[in-house]
Amino acid sequence: MTAPAAEPRLLGVDWASWRTWPTRTVRLWRSSLQFRTTVITLGLSGLAILLAGVYLSVSVSNNLFQSRLELVLSDSSRATESAQRILDASDASDRDAVQAVLSEAQASISAASSSRLIAMSRAPGQPPSTDAPLDFTTNELRGTVISTDLRRQVQSDRAGQFWQSVTLTDVDDRAQPGIVVGSQLLLPKAGWYEVYIGYSLADVQQTLSSVQQTAAVAALALLLLIAAVTWVVVRLVVTPIRVAAETSEQLAAGDLEVRIPEKGEDVIATLARSFNGMADSLQLQIKELADLSEVQQRFVSDVSHELRTPLTTIRLAGDVLYDQRDSFTPVAERTVELLHTQVERFEVLLADLLEISRYDAGSVDLAREPTNLAHLAADAVASMHTLAERNGCELQLVAPGGHVDVLVDPRRIRRILRNLLGNAIEHGEHRPIIVSVDSNATAVAIGVRDYGIGMTAEAADHVFDRFWRADPSRQRTIGGTGLGLAIALEDAVVHGGAIEVWSQPDAGSNFLIVLPRTADSPRGDSPLALVPEDAGATEPAAPVSPVDGPASAQLIGGADA
Repeated sequence: MTAPAAEPRLLGVDWASWRTWPTRTVRLWRSSLQFRTTVITLGLSGLAILLAGVYLSVSVSNNLFQSRLELVLSDSSRATESAQRILDASDASDRDAVQAVLSEAQASISAASSSRLIAMSRAPGQPPSTDAPLDFTTNELRGTVISTDLRRQVQSDRAGQFWQSVTLTDVDDRAQPGIVVGSQLLLPKAGWYEVYIGYSLADVQQTLSSVQQTAAVAALALLLLIAAVTWVVVRLVVTPIRVAAETSEQLAAGDLEVRIPEKGEDVIATLARSFNGMADSLQLQIKELADLSEVQQRFVSDVSHELRTPLTTIRLAGDVLYDQRDSFTPVAERTVELLHTQVERFEVLLADLLEISRYDAGSVDLAREPTNLAHLAADAVASMHTLAERNGCELQLVAPGGHVDVLVDPRRIRRILRNLLGNAIEHGEHRPIIVSVDSNATAVAIGVRDYGIGMTAEAADHVFDRFWRADPSRQRTIGGTGLGLAIALEDAVVHGGAIEVWSQPDAGSNFLIVLPRTADSPRGDSPLALVPEDAGATEPAAPVSPVDGPASAQLIGGADA
């Protein structure tokens, strides 16, 4: 078996981990106020320093150029004047003498201007002369260094002085900035000559580069200093905020004793005192509510228990009267029947109140055992068959899944189904009721679909509230205490599941029970859709075989997910 390839390392650095830096940076940006504030401050400060540095660089560059330009123009003017004096004082009469005088003038220009970059050429438009010396140009000024525009300006004004920024090359053929100044000289016996003097600005460029490097180092040091100061200052502010956030999380998690340390008399200390005062008040109110809830739960439980003894006596007496009702007058017989019915309903109400009090007190214990939910649903449907038939409803069961054993409390799941079926029969408007059971790898779902009067969205939000009825004026046909759906929801939640509801007016309702496949795993996605495929229909899209008699023998489907 070959060993796994090692991560690439170079110079002791794990370069592969650098691929996760963007993700880590984004996560740090989202989670750290200190980091985000420091980066924003550093970015804005860097932008400000960059703008200031650009302005400083441009300003220094312009000042250096202007100073050097003034010096160059002054040197060029002085050099050409000195050369013109030499030419004016000459009495040369032949070409050799004129050439000698011109050479002396060139030497004077080079000495006065401290530049060896000189070019001289006879100005155009003059009559031919055999005494005119040949044109002279140093190598640095050859080619296109002296532009046509500069020549045109010099030729247009014989007394003027003109300049132009150019790019010169040194002895190593490296480009460097420069200035060429042009003017005209009058040679005896030869006429007017254009004179161009080149000045290198390499020293100015070096000075500017030195200033820019110094400014860049200073800007970098200033940015680091700003980052450090910002980090420290923000840490001083963020640390108390972080402590407040952590304390709030602990308080929200139920630790009512936690408080923020109070230090000093600044705004943070005021915030800590206000927060601690709020926490004290909240703790007191929660304690009062908990005590009140405990008293209420104990009251309901005690009253329910205390009512059982007289209710049992009333039930026994009522049963005796009910068994002998045939010997009573019609009015007395009807009275005994009403007494019997209401005593039964009172017993159911007491049982529901005791069950609710157990949930409120957190004393519910599940008797889990392996249960086939498809068969359990079939048994529940069969047990409600007589009631459904009496109300003109047809019960149908579809179970493509849910045939594996699931660890649940079958009594509570059966109670959920009976509550939902009773509710569907009550509001089903004598139309079919479909019970669906299905499962997947993580969840088991049971749906109860009716095509009755339905509910509005507002009513659906309150359907699991205790003693709540969508239409208080509607006459009940099968009794009920108003606690059935509330207990059903508690039964589902205690299993780690949930009950969801979809309903539309005049289109029926669909109650969906979703339970985890295993007791120690979270509930996954439901294998059944909450919104039915025939949403809006008043009858099933296709007939399904009803369940008659022993429902477990009438299952439609059977292959589990």
